[in-house]
Amino acid sequence: MKDRLTALQQRLHYRFADPGLLVLATTHRSFSADHNERLEFLGDSVLGLCVAHLLYQRLANLPEGDLSRVRANLVRQEALHPLAVALGLPESIRLGEGELRSGGQKRPSILADALEAVIGAVYLDGGFDAAQELVNRLYQNVAINPAMQAIGKDPKTELQEWLQARKYKLPNYVVVGTQGAAHRQTFDVECEVPELGLSERGIGSSRRSGEQAAAAAMLQTLKTRNLA
Repeated sequence: MKDRLTALQQRLHYRFADPGLLVLATTHRSFSADHNERLEFLGDSVLGLCVAHLLYQRLANLPEGDLSRVRANLVRQEALHPLAVALGLPESIRLGEGELRSGGQKRPSILADALEAVIGAVYLDGGFDAAQELVNRLYQNVAINPAMQAIGKDPKTELQEWLQARKYKLPNYVVVGTQGAAHRQTFDVECEVPELGLSERGIGSSRRSGEQAAAAAMLQTLKTRNLA
């Protein structure tokens, strides 16, 4: 494990004061009861802020709505997966036997979540500046330009833009339950819009896909009620 962590820190260009945080960030729930989901939760928010800061600097003339759409495209699973692969996370993550047999090392949702957990670990260990530097390095070879706003919206982005256009607060997403074995788990996620008194739920094979399903259900409710 020591060699694995040393090599990963070299690829991160960051050395942990507390290596235990990196161990935790690269531990899937199928491997241990002490796993990376809390760090993933934190890293998701840190990543969003770091990417927002990056876009604020690079796309100085782009309005808020378009910036939000570009950011959504940069932090979704499809964008994070290749970054995680390039970082060598498939070889670094600790998985249970069942997850290993089912190809978990190549599963985009697991790798994207692990990358967020690593970002969360760097933030806890070295602060925001260290996390920002890591995110800048991760995206240094990613083409970032206003044309990215033309990429299709996912349900979470569409819901966020609908709420922002009407000056409502962003929705709350909460995992209300999980089912199945660790390597075949489903996540039951609730999407709540308090100002409208609405909540909907969605189920997915990862927290991320569960949130998308819940957002899609919320959009359908808004359309049914002629609100959207």
